[in-house]
Amino acid sequence: MGEADRYSEFKQHTKRYRYLLGDDRNALVNLLIINIIFFLLLYAIKVGYQAFEKPDSNYLSAIFEYFALPAHLSVLSERPWTIITWMFSEATFWSFFANMIWLWCFGSLLQSISGNTKIIPVYLYGGFVGGLFFIAGFYLFIHTGANNSNIFINGANASVMAVATAVVMLTPTYRILPEIRGGVPIWILLAIYIFIDVIKMYHAALPWQLSHLGGALAGVIFVILLHKGWDGSLWMNRFYHTLMNLFNPSGRGNNKTSRESLFYEKGNRSPYQKSPNITQQRVDEILDKINTKGYHFLTDEEKKILKKASEDNSL
Repeated sequence: MGEADRYSEFKQHTKRYRYLLGDDRNALVNLLIINIIFFLLLYAIKVGYQAFEKPDSNYLSAIFEYFALPAHLSVLSERPWTIITWMFSEATFWSFFANMIWLWCFGSLLQSISGNTKIIPVYLYGGFVGGLFFIAGFYLFIHTGANNSNIFINGANASVMAVATAVVMLTPTYRILPEIRGGVPIWILLAIYIFIDVIKMYHAALPWQLSHLGGALAGVIFVILLHKGWDGSLWMNRFYHTLMNLFNPSGRGNNKTSRESLFYEKGNRSPYQKSPNITQQRVDEILDKINTKGYHFLTDEEKKILKKASEDNSL
């Protein structure tokens, strides 16, 4: 039996790490919470406008449009924050509810397959590319006169589409609901989602339809580059870590210390003499790396850890 076969067999008998709902590291739950906060904030303001018997048009022009992504670049230059806020802003409850259900379905699979550091970057990439497609479609297919200066887009559709396509690209043979005749292929779930989305967007103008296509393309490109060795989530995660520890110098130093204490047993030895401490979390991270990038991307140290774990069969 070759090394690759041994690791493949070991992976089949190893339980993957599952992020609990209350886990601070659960990026999917954090992403859902951000969406919920945005929706409740906007909905509360809308209810306030209705309480004073003001028309919804006042709420849209005074509040909501400052969260949505405008089609006009001149308006966008005045509201640059909408590049991010638009993908968290939903206008109606049912649109918000549907997007969150789909985000949970595909996001939980993506998190289980690729780890906890990919879902938020993929979500953001989908929103960025979807927004660019929307603006490009507006200038290509719709008159750009002053009367169209209030055209905008909002919602998580493009971002959820990116998450959905990324999951299928990573594991096209993955099956859900295994109790139903061996399981349902994940691509069928994606096909159902796209079918519903096409029906919903049938009467929408082309720029809005292109935004969803842009989101799907973002998910596909992310996985293609990942297989080629370029992880588009790394710089986002590094930026987040730097930002969170910007005013906490001790936090930057503690990151290395916690990693050393988690993965190595140093004892009284010199800090340059390390012996791997094989933990379930460490093995799962290596298996995730094999799943997303391939076995040949493993370092010599990671290969030794997997080999020792498979021989000991102690986890």
